[in-house]
Amino acid sequence: MQKVGALALVGSGEYLPVMQELESQLLKSGVNNGKANRYVQIPTAAGLESPSRLEYWRKLGEEQCRRIGTVQSFLPVYNREDAFNETLIKEVKGAGLIYFSGGDPHHLAKTLVDTPLWQAIYEEWKSGSSLAGCSAGAMAMSDEVPNFRRIREDATPGLKLIPSIRVIPHYNKFFGWIPDGAAKILMKAPDGVYLIGVDEDTAMVTGLSDETSLENGNWQVVGKAAVHLLRGGSSGKYLAPSTIVL
Repeated sequence: MQKVGALALVGSGEYLPVMQELESQLLKSGVNNGKANRYVQIPTAAGLESPSRLEYWRKLGEEQCRRIGTVQSFLPVYNREDAFNETLIKEVKGAGLIYFSGGDPHHLAKTLVDTPLWQAIYEEWKSGSSLAGCSAGAMAMSDEVPNFRRIREDATPGLKLIPSIRVIPHYNKFFGWIPDGAAKILMKAPDGVYLIGVDEDTAMVTGLSDETSLENGNWQVVGKAAVHLLRGGSSGKYLAPSTIVL
């Protein structure tokens, strides 16, 4: 019987030493599930940024792969056309860890929804590859992404991997960056949806052990700060290594 891979929702810190242990554990989990020692890094959320910034993300990921001791596969998926590129799609096959880094969650979701690349990623995760999203990458995995940057526009349909969870990344810093109107949009969630704040350098992870899985609704907090359950369930602040039940 195939085992679904681990899943991590990260507040910030992708490819940095502070998240090295988590990324190493995610990769090891994928390898233990029969996947290759290969780390696929997908910078789609930063696809509208400058070439120099995209190169920054590539080098940052390369350094993390060197520290972990794995093979980097940096996928230049910057627009929707790229998500139909068969050469790029093949790169996710058999990877131990597939990771969406930060940037614009709306661009990420619009680029990947209903594409062969997303379908391939989903199938790899269902068969044991670990999957992670940091900041924008975590936000895009929900049912929809609230439009806190253009508050008069509708939400963007998300990847729907975790439709009952909405993530606010950088939670311990986020509301100092955005106006009150945008904050109110972020804090609203449909009935039946858990609203989660994930602090910087912190993550919530499921599937790394037999005790945590999406099926039983158990998530473990890892990292330096906290995960905040804002709506739904037992609301409160959870520090590592607490377990959150959703």
